[in-house]
Amino acid sequence: MVKFVIAENESNQRLDRFLRKYMARAPLGMIYKIIRKDVKLNGKRASADTVIREGDELTLYISEEKLEELSRPVKKKFSGKQFKVAYEDENLLIVEKPRGLLTHGDSTEKKNTLANQVCGYLMNKGEYEPGKEKSFTPSSVNRLDRNTTGLVIFGKNAETMRTLSEYIRKRRFIRKYYLTIVCGKPDGRMMFDDSIVKDESRNISRIAEKNGEGKKSVTYLTTLIESKDFSIVEAEILTGRTHQIRLHFSNAGFPLVGDSKYGNRRINDMMKKRFGVTSQLLHAYKLVFSEITGKLGYLDGLEVKAGIPKDFADAAAGLGFDPEDLEGLGK
Repeated sequence: MVKFVIAENESNQRLDRFLRKYMARAPLGMIYKIIRKDVKLNGKRASADTVIREGDELTLYISEEKLEELSRPVKKKFSGKQFKVAYEDENLLIVEKPRGLLTHGDSTEKKNTLANQVCGYLMNKGEYEPGKEKSFTPSSVNRLDRNTTGLVIFGKNAETMRTLSEYIRKRRFIRKYYLTIVCGKPDGRMMFDDSIVKDESRNISRIAEKNGEGKKSVTYLTTLIESKDFSIVEAEILTGRTHQIRLHFSNAGFPLVGDSKYGNRRINDMMKKRFGVTSQLLHAYKLVFSEITGKLGYLDGLEVKAGIPKDFADAAAGLGFDPEDLEGLGK
């Protein structure tokens, strides 16, 4: 028999979800069998959907040896650190993700990810001790594609992660802005609200052609700097669809420089040959927190900016943009 008290980082989640994370090596069927027969919460039987709270006493009627066998492995320290810290306090960490690094693991890469690097960073600082956590792991509340650079937010505790995730879901509390270089010269400020349909099998999206098809998507474009044939623009997204910025801008006649899926092949070939650009130059450069209340109320009004990546700056200079103008956009 194993008995323990639910800590703050383990609270406010369903019992089955807690046990699935805590006993990560146990098959799903075993988890639900344990809940039916071998679990008591505060001395009473509990169902899978019971929400556990801080201070609850959980009793597992299995041996310590069996629990150790089923429990998630303790993460080892991850020494690599490719990201830069843009903002940090006791509750959250905002980092600058470099190009080519996955936010979370996928079938092509599971170890060297931004999430693992952040865990290693917090472990080295003594702010995250996996051996003391039964289910909690610091994680991001937003994510960027592998070849998109810029700001990613991580919660250092479960309460902060839940609160920030809710803010991200509601869209208006944390406003996200991107920089990119597009072909052509858009008119000042533009808004796109075309619905988007994703083709999962090809990992490509298209603009919906029929009413009721696809998902509503809203993107704002603001032109910041112009050169002869190109523009550096700011994009603000109010929704988070796959390839939303790239598709909306391309459909309007302003494809992103370097975008192999929705871009201009002739321009892309030139950018690859002259500057080594092999993917879209899309940079999540600014976050603005507004109407934040409660424990995180001190974040209200906070603006966080990322520096401009070197490959972005080099490509912009090569396309005729003044480097001093570009410097004024970053932090």
